[in-house]
Order: sequence, then C-alpha cells, then structure tokens
Amino acid sequence: MKIFLIGFMGSGKTHWGKLLSANLKVPFFDLDAVIINAEKKSVSEIFAEKGEEYFRYKEKDVLEELVNEHDEFIISCGGGTPCFFNTIEFMLKNGIVIWLNTSISVLKERLLKEKMSRPLVRAIDDSELKTYIIRKLSERKMYYEQAQIMVHEDEVSLENLIELLKEYE
Repeated sequence: MKIFLIGFMGSGKTHWGKLLSANLKVPFFDLDAVIINAEKKSVSEIFAEKGEEYFRYKEKDVLEELVNEHDEFIISCGGGTPCFFNTIEFMLKNGIVIWLNTSISVLKERLLKEKMSRPLVRAIDDSELKTYIIRKLSERKMYYEQAQIMVHEDEVSLENLIELLKEYE
C-alpha cells in the first residue's frame, strides 16, 4: 500500500506518518527529510540559496523516485507538495492520499512554536500568521480536497486512520 499524507504545514503529517508506518510495518519517508539528506542543506537553506521553484522541482523528483523504488510506504508530504506540477494527480494514481484537515487555530498555535524551522512562515509577524494561513489554505484547498480520505484533527487517531485505510485494501 502506498499512502501519501497531505495537509498544511503543522497538520501532523510526520507524527501520524511515523505511527502508521510502525503499525502497518511499512517504510516511512518524510519528503522534506529525504530532500534535506540529498541536498545536505535544510529546507530553509535550499529556499534561501536556490529558491522555492528549485525546491518544488526537487520535491517532485524525489516523490517520483520514492514511488518508483518502493512497493509500499507512508510518505509525509510537504504542505505545498500536492499543489505543483500535477503532483496531486500523480499521488492519486499511485496510492491513497489522506488529507489531515487541521483547523486554522490549531495550525497557528503549532506554527508559532515551530516558526524558525519553517521557511515559508519564519519572516511573517506573529500577528499576521493567521491571515497567511487563511490565504495559503484557500489557495491549496482545491488540491487537498482531491484526497480519497479526509480527516479532521479532532477525528484523527491511529485506529481511525487504519479503519479508513481498510476500505482501500
């Protein structure tokens, strides 16, 4: 089974991906971590030195490599991954896409704690973060909504995710 976790940054993709991976006994990949390892630079450094466009191409290439090299996995995608280069269509053709739909207030709370490790929000003033999240979510929602499975943060649990995945076995 090939499972892609999508959602806004701070939605819990890596957390739930690791738990699902351990439970289902399939490999787990954090797409950003794979890119960091390949580039030997943080996402922030890649954005600063080579720009977002370079990062998005790299993200697409690494995702396609993982899909082609592995029969099963859980991949925690970056928040923007599904929104570029028809990547959402690629994921839907190659596996099950789960959207972790997290509320704006929860995202803001989490991102305030993690700001320095998030290149897209690092320079945004705390008072403007909610506006940024609302704007970006409205741009990305049409991609996220294409997922076969959508789970709200108040419904997400390991048991619930496994139960939802059983419908696709």
